[in-house]
Amino acid sequence: MLNINDFKADFVKVVDFLKNDLTGLRTGRASTAMVENIPVEAYGTKQPLKAVGTIMVADPKTLTVEPWDKGLLGAIEKGIRDSNLGINPVNDGRLIRLSLPELTVERRAELVKVLHQKLESARISVRKAREEVREMAGAEEKDGAISEDEKYRVQEDLEKMVKEFNDKIKEMGEKKETEINTI
Repeated sequence: MLNINDFKADFVKVVDFLKNDLTGLRTGRASTAMVENIPVEAYGTKQPLKAVGTIMVADPKTLTVEPWDKGLLGAIEKGIRDSNLGINPVNDGRLIRLSLPELTVERRAELVKVLHQKLESARISVRKAREEVREMAGAEEKDGAISEDEKYRVQEDLEKMVKEFNDKIKEMGEKKETEINTI
């Protein structure tokens, strides 16, 4: 017997991934999430920046990165430059300062476009998960495990859940868009 709640975890994963993905999008304020997953070449392998040093918010427009091994300063600097964040790292020999420039109108528009792409990817993932459940319900009906009425009930419950998660995605998007456009 199909139970819709068994598939809720798939939808929750999509929303959690989106939440994590959106923290990396720059708004008007400095956030450690913007840089913590930047890949850095350290000890022969690529590692996220958060694995090689301490990232701190010095003030609303400045981040600092203090590596645990001062020999990695150059690699961290290179990783940040190669990340296409549009931030110029300043290496003072002890730590790296990242001064965030003011967001221009054009950059804000670009960020909103990226935001919308991320939101659409999340909605696509929700639709894929919905299709998988629908196919399972159809297969179980064919096999005689559930009746046609049960299949339609499952699909009805599924649509309610999809709407709930799409509303969450929309709400997260609107909130982030407001953050991006707030000067």
